[in-house]
Amino acid sequence: MKQEKSAPHQIQLKAYSKKELAELYKISAKSLQTWLTPFENELGQRRGRYYNPKQMKIIFEKLGIPQVIHLN
Repeated sequence: MKQEKSAPHQIQLKAYSKKELAELYKISAKSLQTWLTPFENELGQRRGRYYNPKQMKIIFEKLGIPQVIHLN
């Protein structure tokens, strides 16, 4: 049988916590904060623990979309 290569997992545009977002970029939460500092005014404040989808769109535009591959 021919094995198929698994395609990279697509990232959903949804609300993410700092921890989830740091895991997507494979960095620490502290590094993520450093990366986001230049865009704080544009992002605005989080509501609760999560960045909303509008904020996530800005983050993905500024930092790029993380390349997440799940190996089974």
